[in-house]
Amino acid sequence: MKIALIAHDKMKPEMIEFAKKYKYILKQHQLVATGTTGHKIIEATGLNIKCFRSGPLGGDQEIGAQVANGEIDIIFFFRDPLTAQPHEPDVSALLRLSDVYQIALATNPATAEHVIASLI
Repeated sequence: MKIALIAHDKMKPEMIEFAKKYKYILKQHQLVATGTTGHKIIEATGLNIKCFRSGPLGGDQEIGAQVANGEIDIIFFFRDPLTAQPHEPDVSALLRLSDVYQIALATNPATAEHVIASLI
């Protein structure tokens, strides 16, 4: 499966911990991520991840294009619901695409735990 990993700045520590905890599962899949998130996960885990641009620079849109082309199976997108994002239209578009193409999407660690359990 091809899995996308994305996290807003305040959620990056949670994403890194999630990736560390489930490294043994994630390493069995093809991983992509937005730039900063991906590089931080690579640094912390050594996982092989293809990194796109950071979210505000178009990374969310790059992953959205992969969703539209049928290239993404699961998205783990740890969102910060309490901080306004300058690229919110891009975030909304990615969430809409995940619904249009029926892609499993976990926007917080609790939901991500349930989605990753389906891969075990």
